[in-house]
Amino acid sequence: MTLPVTSLMRSSLVHIAFAFVAMGSWAAFANRAHPMPAPLQAGLIQGALSALITLLLKRGIEELARRFSGLAALLAPPVIAGLVSASLLTVIHTLGGTPEIVRTIAVPWTVATSYAALYNLSLWRSRRA
Repeated sequence: MTLPVTSLMRSSLVHIAFAFVAMGSWAAFANRAHPMPAPLQAGLIQGALSALITLLLKRGIEELARRFSGLAALLAPPVIAGLVSASLLTVIHTLGGTPEIVRTIAVPWTVATSYAALYNLSLWRSRRA
């Protein structure tokens, strides 16, 4: 890759913007059967939450990984991150009046938790080596 493309791909702002657009669009799609403004509101809520989760998830996993050892260091950080993400998504969407909460959070939660598990696995392996 060229230097500008590589720099762009490493940009936190690009990752945050992508999370906002991708997961916000998913939430609007998941709520498309409901009258406006429900799909738009769900999209904006999810976009903002995904941007926030994207910003904090990497650092959160790194901090949690430092607090555990052995098998707990492999399992606890992604489980904690998944539970926190699911709780945050559920509570905020409930407060925001999102009609299709389970459909709305299914994809963003799966992506965030999968990332947490894979990133934590890489940290765990590097510490063992």
